[in-house]
Amino acid sequence: QVQLVESGGGLVQPGQAIRLSCAVAGYRWDWYNVAWFRQAPGKEREAVICLSNNKNTYFADGVEGRFTVSRDSANTTDYLNLNVLMPEDTGIYYCVNRQRPWYPTDWRLPTYYDSWGQGTQVTVSS
Repeated sequence: QVQLVESGGGLVQPGQAIRLSCAVAGYRWDWYNVAWFRQAPGKEREAVICLSNNKNTYFADGVEGRFTVSRDSANTTDYLNLNVLMPEDTGIYYCVNRQRPWYPTDWRLPTYYDSWGQGTQVTVSS
């Protein structure tokens, strides 16, 4: 069973940046693909970005150029860098994983993943 624990959320002003962390344990290496979702108040969860086990990055519409992902050399933690934040980026951010064969064509589907972290809140407000 994969364990994912997010941290790093908080309150930031528009235009600022924040970095979220996702500690990952218990995974099978070839299924070490970590995606990030967010859920704004009153809205459904939506895919944000994904980093595959071979370091390919997949972006949802509207985030390329502002959001980046990376992974530490020990392959224990993924990072989500949120830059030039806007109020509409407010929400709970989750890192997720699927411990089964993974195909990039389906990465945006919330139902595609079987392990979710507890989430971390990001609030963008002046």
